[in-house]
Amino acid sequence: MVDKLEMFIALAQERHFGRAAAACGVTQPSLSSAIRQLEDQLGVQLVYRGARYQGLTPEGQRVLDWARRIVGDMRAMKDEMRTVHRGLSGLLRLGVIPTALSMVSILTTPFLTRHPNLRITILSRTSVEIQDGIDSLELDAGITYLDNEPLGRVTQVPLYVEYYRFLCTPASALADRPQVTWAEVAVEPLCLLTGDMQNRRIVNGLLAEAGLKVEPTIESNSTIALISHVKSGRWSSVVPRGLAAMFEGQGLVAIPIVQPEAEHSVGLIAPRREPQTPVLAALLDEAVRYGARHAG
Repeated sequence: MVDKLEMFIALAQERHFGRAAAACGVTQPSLSSAIRQLEDQLGVQLVYRGARYQGLTPEGQRVLDWARRIVGDMRAMKDEMRTVHRGLSGLLRLGVIPTALSMVSILTTPFLTRHPNLRITILSRTSVEIQDGIDSLELDAGITYLDNEPLGRVTQVPLYVEYYRFLCTPASALADRPQVTWAEVAVEPLCLLTGDMQNRRIVNGLLAEAGLKVEPTIESNSTIALISHVKSGRWSSVVPRGLAAMFEGQGLVAIPIVQPEAEHSVGLIAPRREPQTPVLAALLDEAVRYGARHAG
């Protein structure tokens, strides 16, 4: 039953029988047969079928919620049993918003030092993709904003507060200023993150508070792409303090932005489940320790 539920989850995620089969490591006929067997066992139609995948039925949507819970609990049980015999081991999949990638090592370094048999895959994702990835079991946990847009049913631990800096070269007209306002930033040639990034929505909101709107000539979902354009001297950008600190003094200047000096909480989120898997419980504990050491 659990194998069939995992195939059903993959089909809902991929929205394509062939891709779902490949993700599960089975043939397409095997996956189609498993879905039909699941329908027979449950006595309901789960998938609209035609020449191709056409979506889940209302019953299929409800079963998907149950499937994610059941598969998640089964994986948690397996993790706990593995821990009994081997200690904490295995792979942790961590989704991280791009603006927090420069800070992720504050959590992963002490965590892996404490638990050397674990491995971590860090994936750059938008805040929405992190939430979806946790819901769909594609991610184990995430680092994202905690206080700007609603989060789903997750456990959350604050890690640090994000402040914003105007990043430019020394040739910029604002480079010698101790601080700049959002109104002053708005008239500069900017490169910013794309609109699907929560950081960009935060920046847009702060500019809107100043009665301004910006249409940058360069947008990217990569902070490295933004930095490279700032280094060219033609553009400036708005980046988090942690990211700015990595490049300040290397041909770039980072200036605090005020009026307002905005701040947002960034932290770890994980599925809300009792009991937690041993790995996630340890990761949450590490986040709590970091937050306690750096509170205030």
